[in-house]
Amino acid sequence: MSVRKLLWYGLLLVPLIFLSIFFFYPLSSIFSYSLIDEGQLDISGFITLATRSLYIETLIRTTWQAILSTVFTIALALPSAYVFTRYRFRGKSLLLSLSTLPFVLPTVVVATAFMALIGPRGFLNEWLVSLFMLDEAPIQLRGTLEIIIIVHVFYNYAIALRMIASYWANQSAHIEEAAQVLGASGKDLWLRIRLPILQPAIFAAFILVFIFTFTSFGVVLILGDLQFMTLEVQIYYQAQNLFNLPLAAALSLVQIVTMLLMMTLYTRLQQRIATSNLQSSQNVAKAVKTWREKVYLFINLAIMIVLLFTPLLALIMRSFIRDGSFTVLYYQRLAQLDDGSVLAISPLDATINSLKVASITTIIAVGLGLITAYLIAGRNRPKWVSQILDPVFMLPLATSAVTLGFGFTIALDEPPLDLRASWWIIPIAHTLIAIPFVIRSVLPAIRAIPDNLYEASAILGASPFRTWWFVELPLISRGLIVGATFAFTVSMGEFGASLFVVRANSATMPLIIYRLLGQPGINNYGQALAMSSLLMLVCAVSFVAIERIRQAGIGEF
Repeated sequence: MSVRKLLWYGLLLVPLIFLSIFFFYPLSSIFSYSLIDEGQLDISGFITLATRSLYIETLIRTTWQAILSTVFTIALALPSAYVFTRYRFRGKSLLLSLSTLPFVLPTVVVATAFMALIGPRGFLNEWLVSLFMLDEAPIQLRGTLEIIIIVHVFYNYAIALRMIASYWANQSAHIEEAAQVLGASGKDLWLRIRLPILQPAIFAAFILVFIFTFTSFGVVLILGDLQFMTLEVQIYYQAQNLFNLPLAAALSLVQIVTMLLMMTLYTRLQQRIATSNLQSSQNVAKAVKTWREKVYLFINLAIMIVLLFTPLLALIMRSFIRDGSFTVLYYQRLAQLDDGSVLAISPLDATINSLKVASITTIIAVGLGLITAYLIAGRNRPKWVSQILDPVFMLPLATSAVTLGFGFTIALDEPPLDLRASWWIIPIAHTLIAIPFVIRSVLPAIRAIPDNLYEASAILGASPFRTWWFVELPLISRGLIVGATFAFTVSMGEFGASLFVVRANSATMPLIIYRLLGQPGINNYGQALAMSSLLMLVCAVSFVAIERIRQAGIGEF
């Protein structure tokens, strides 16, 4: 075998080695803590879980809130999916694109936005207190199940909307038209025709939203209360507050197994909703004509706009208001570290940390993701290789960030991988979460390159490197830009894993926001609002860039 081929195969091994060391090794450490004690099988942690009502209730509560959140999300998204599938109206594409923005926002930003809108010092409460001359805020949702469900719907509404609408747009309208000719209308049309047709997409959306709400961490931690502690928060509480690592490991194992089962079910459902060469949405959509259609359209769009955009608008406006007057004081104070502050660094330094971590994460994730995409899409290899490697490198998406951070805590704290005190553990953790986004961005572009381009390049005498540089790289450049933007955005907003691995002097923006929210005082709250607004701006700009590039059909999302 030539030296060139040895170097190529060695390069392909790099992402496999990275995944083995920083993903599978920490997960195996969780298994060890859960099942092995001094070389012997030990299931005491699971016995504790099965016999203590506290942990049984935690699992039931986690499942129940996830089911409720998912049901409300699907219930709101389904009528909106009908609107976006069946009607043509001005601003439709823009509104559909912007609806996805909440999903890419960090949890701390979303929590702060809802506090700015309906919190004790939020706009809505201040208006009601002033209007009715009340002594206290009438809306008290923080620490309730209702606020958790509302924020989960805010987060996942666009996922359900786009999944159901895209599937619906590819279904023939003739069946529904025939049913209407035969007299079907209203409830019968929905129950007998539309819902059975949409069943695969609804079930797939239900499972995916359930996965996200079951593993929700930041929303429950910031806006919930101890009585609503979910499995994810319980893992963090046991590991960080009580230092009960064996029990936290047992909880993490339950989390991992549950999510792997759900992801397997989702993958099978996703295969069923795959459609091609069917009717396009342009042929299905029609102009809004009757007054009933206009009312239906208005109500759905009003609900959508109020749900998705008023919290974000309230966040921005509240960051510029102090004692009823316009001010930029909160933004000015981001460069300061007040005396007696609980923060080890100023918010400005945390912003610089986030930018550094995100930049390094982007470079590493793009490099490893590009190599992995070639490894998965490699030509002249058995098909089963891709079938195995593709889901393997997607596993970090099915693993909660808290579980990942906990795995780092117990696995990377002794030689030869003593990284707990190292700054590099932060971009490493972020890279694991970002790599799947890069792969899904680049892989379709690589697979779309026709074989005859390689053959033509070889006939013209180009070396493999020149072929890659002058032929392949320009063709996959859009995918690389999308993947890099995703990696940067994911890193800027990552919260769950960072809470485990970040030291005080290397804190990032989400952690500083979380700590500011936990401290009393209008200045701390105002700085949290200002930082959240800046972080939201970064995510929004990144998301707009992604949407513009993805119009060319780049990326599997």
